[in-house]
Amino acid sequence: MIKKLIVFASILFSIVSWSQENTASPYSYYGLGEIKFKGTEDARSMGGIGIVADSIHFNLLNPASYSKIKFSTFAIGSTSTFSTFETNGNSEKAKRTNLNYLAVGLPIKKFGVSFGLMPYSAVGYKIESNSHNDADNSDRTKISTGNGNINRLFIGSSYAINKKLSFGFNINYNFGVVETEFIETIYAPVELQLRTRERNNSNINGFSFNTGVYYSRNLNQKLKLNSSFVYSPEATLVSENSRNIATIFYNIYGGEIISLPTQDIPVEDQKMKIPAKYTFGSGIGMDKKWFLGAEISFQENSKLRNRFKDISNATFENSTRISLGGYFVPKHDSFSNYFSRVIYRAGFRYENTGLVIRNESINDYGMTFGIGLPVGLSKINLGFEIGKKGTTSQGLVQENYFNLNIGLSLNDLWFRKREIN
Repeated sequence: MIKKLIVFASILFSIVSWSQENTASPYSYYGLGEIKFKGTEDARSMGGIGIVADSIHFNLLNPASYSKIKFSTFAIGSTSTFSTFETNGNSEKAKRTNLNYLAVGLPIKKFGVSFGLMPYSAVGYKIESNSHNDADNSDRTKISTGNGNINRLFIGSSYAINKKLSFGFNINYNFGVVETEFIETIYAPVELQLRTRERNNSNINGFSFNTGVYYSRNLNQKLKLNSSFVYSPEATLVSENSRNIATIFYNIYGGEIISLPTQDIPVEDQKMKIPAKYTFGSGIGMDKKWFLGAEISFQENSKLRNRFKDISNATFENSTRISLGGYFVPKHDSFSNYFSRVIYRAGFRYENTGLVIRNESINDYGMTFGIGLPVGLSKINLGFEIGKKGTTSQGLVQENYFNLNIGLSLNDLWFRKREIN
């Protein structure tokens, strides 16, 4: 147990140097950024369904599942994303690696307790546009960049009302910093090139809450029905905003020169909404053999707003996500064949993100695959996801991405009373 706590403390300490650039999506420019947490690696490999809960699988998508775990659990997961961004005639590649979650779950008789840290959303983009002014025969370049994220520190509990029904909740503290910069450059036939630079800073924080119900029952001697419901009420985050303006010159021989003193511009703080979300899921299967389920989520994303101002060509609409997925285990108690004990997972998901740009809804599709490698009571979960987000219509960007997900779930009886000392 001491060794596990040392490992946990070391990983938690490393969060201090956690990179903020964990997305490269231009769509992270809007609203709260790109939503990052989509479940543990085993759930993501099944299309993101949060219906499976048992004694060794740590389900962070529904807090009602915490009472199902029977072993003290330490879970950590990360994702490497390989993206290709396409427009009409151009393409760019990007790679990002980020931590998905760091969590601990503890069983206490009919209760289950969990706490941890995860990124809620991320901002990371660089958008460049070019134009020519015939009046003065000058070229203009506009570059927008942004980075940062909103992290989520959570603690939750679950109570098993009986063997079939559990109820749980999470209390979340959301915090983070998002920095954006806008530079417009006028290229004229001189050695000094005029630039205008605007830097914005948003310090975001606030509490949120979600609650869930988990129900399971035997349909017959073999089949079991699992059902899940999670409700996240609307929450308000405070964005403390600041802005700095500067007129700068760029010397093509000596680099950037700030020609005038920078000026701080008063900007109003904003109250930003995390929209209410409802998730329903159900599925059937045989314990330790197979499972197949479906899940649907509705989120009131029409209430989203941008950090500083609304964008003229972008609006928000209510969003929907549909997920299908499941797993198969050839023979969970096989002693002769290790791969017969491996969990094989697959799934599909479709999501209307709620973002509308130039009258085009931004949709996200993904096919998922994965395996769970048993190591005693613990699991090493590997997941693979192939997806597409956005479109090249109306001059927009289409993201084609491949995600490699790796998760570790350590299970043990940390607080077992020893019979012999």
